[in-house]
Amino acid sequence: MSPWKTATVVEIRRETARAKTFRLALATPSNHLAGQHYVLRLTAPDGYTASRSYSVASAPDGSNEFELTVERLEGGEVSSFLHDDAVVGDELEVRGPIGGWFVWQGQTPAVLVGGGSGIVPLMAMYRLARQAQRSDLVRLVVSVRSDDDLYYAGELAEATVVYTRAAPASSSRPPGRLTAGDLPAITPGVTGYVCGSSGFADAASRLLLDLGQPAEHIRVERFGPSG
Repeated sequence: MSPWKTATVVEIRRETARAKTFRLALATPSNHLAGQHYVLRLTAPDGYTASRSYSVASAPDGSNEFELTVERLEGGEVSSFLHDDAVVGDELEVRGPIGGWFVWQGQTPAVLVGGGSGIVPLMAMYRLARQAQRSDLVRLVVSVRSDDDLYYAGELAEATVVYTRAAPASSSRPPGRLTAGDLPAITPGVTGYVCGSSGFADAASRLLLDLGQPAEHIRVERFGPSG
């Protein structure tokens, strides 16, 4: 098990009304892979601790910095502290990076399908492809309820965004659940990465299977509330 390390908050950005991105700096390089996560731990003065896992949103770049995007959940011990109290300069305890199955190293084609906050680890992959000037390798599809729920909106010009409840006037697709028609054609050698709630992950995986994606080439990460 990797040891706990101290990370300093160097930047905080708002993504939506309920989500913020926290850029953290370690004393040594992060060395994370796209798709991995960190565990973040808070310790109260009386010794009580609370920890939560958060996926890395930033692409690997060899630096000592990485980004976590955190949704604020009502009653969430860690997410509420990060949203309401954390400021630039604060020091936080983290452990990681963690995970070896749901990772993409930027060398093979991938279809990325995310639901809501499930876009976070996929964004690390999407950013890695652009950083390596290999955007041709990835196709990102993200499903959200409305434009107000869309993370990283300014970076998704080449992605497919599916709105399930309310679509902006600029969208040519009416609101509705993700369908096979929203996904790209499956080509030989492509790996599918699906991330979201259990219901979304199951539905999106079935769509990929229906399009001809081999089950052994679908990697799934299910997101639950992480307060």
